[in-house]
Amino acid sequence: MPDALLPGSTIGIMGGGQLGRMLALAASQLGLKAHIYADDANAPAFDVAAVRTLGDYGDLAAVEAFAASVDVVTCEFENVAAGALEAASRAAPVYPPPLAFAIAQDRLTEKTFLSELGIRVAPFAAVSDAGNLKDALDQVKLPALLKTRRFGYDGKGQALVKTEAEASKALAELQGTPALIEGLIAFSRELSVLVVRGQGGSTQFYDTVENVHQNGILAASRVPARISASVAFEARTIAGQVADALHHVGVLAVEMFHREGAEPSLLVNEIAPRVHNSGHWTLDACLISQFENHVRAIAGWPLGETSRHSDALMTNLIGAEMERWRALAGEEGTALHLYGKAEARPGRKMGHVTRLYPKS
Repeated sequence: MPDALLPGSTIGIMGGGQLGRMLALAASQLGLKAHIYADDANAPAFDVAAVRTLGDYGDLAAVEAFAASVDVVTCEFENVAAGALEAASRAAPVYPPPLAFAIAQDRLTEKTFLSELGIRVAPFAAVSDAGNLKDALDQVKLPALLKTRRFGYDGKGQALVKTEAEASKALAELQGTPALIEGLIAFSRELSVLVVRGQGGSTQFYDTVENVHQNGILAASRVPARISASVAFEARTIAGQVADALHHVGVLAVEMFHREGAEPSLLVNEIAPRVHNSGHWTLDACLISQFENHVRAIAGWPLGETSRHSDALMTNLIGAEMERWRALAGEEGTALHLYGKAEARPGRKMGHVTRLYPKS
């Protein structure tokens, strides 16, 4: 077992959004301090951090100085540049390992990695320019999704294309941005598995989650998912295989499509090497949340219990939906979480609510 960080140690978190905020709160429960590094002066994680650094992620000297002031570094989002992770690793351990970020940052690299593990994904092909678009479309039948390889989240960086002409137009609009074409999958439901892996390789799983997306943004997560025990076991097996292959440390989310009655029944959509929106229900329905378990893992502590004591439905509050906070705060059986963001823009996650029910 690795040496555990002592209470009073400092966790460095790159990123100041709501995930960083909830990680900082979890660290404080364990007597650990959080130092947030973010490029936004209004970052919501700054409100709950012991130490705050406002800086650019491309300022490698500032990133290295930040890492030198903490005992371990983690990230609340996966698109931290490789140079920043390298700079941080010169001064402190970085978990999850940079390999996990490098793979998750590039959709083509991610799908190739999964395929090489023998894990099924949707049909895909790289699209570098208009010259090889036709070859890609010969491999992936229309309709399909044209996606940028990098910086896509919450439905961004992708377009549904039904004809070759639509694909050509969408590719031209990317103005040379590296892309891939991905086949559409007819699925019964979207699932995610959150696995937490410790520094010594110990692994725990939260119950498989059933997700609903609207306009590319996660709207709600339900647990337990409406799947058989055998499908749940297969989903955990896949997630564990990915975590082991990455030598992951911390929480890893593996998002999947479930095709009821089809073979194979599970296809992996994408991975996220961090705490995840679809695991927010663990704050209220589990003894140890995904956030605390991520902190435990990167700090070298024993992993906590992941079983749930209640069924749960987590619903994101997006944009103006957070204006219902007063009614939601008074709703029986409901836990309200607001992220302290100053402006409720359309498509912006402002908070979430979790409704608890007796465990089925």
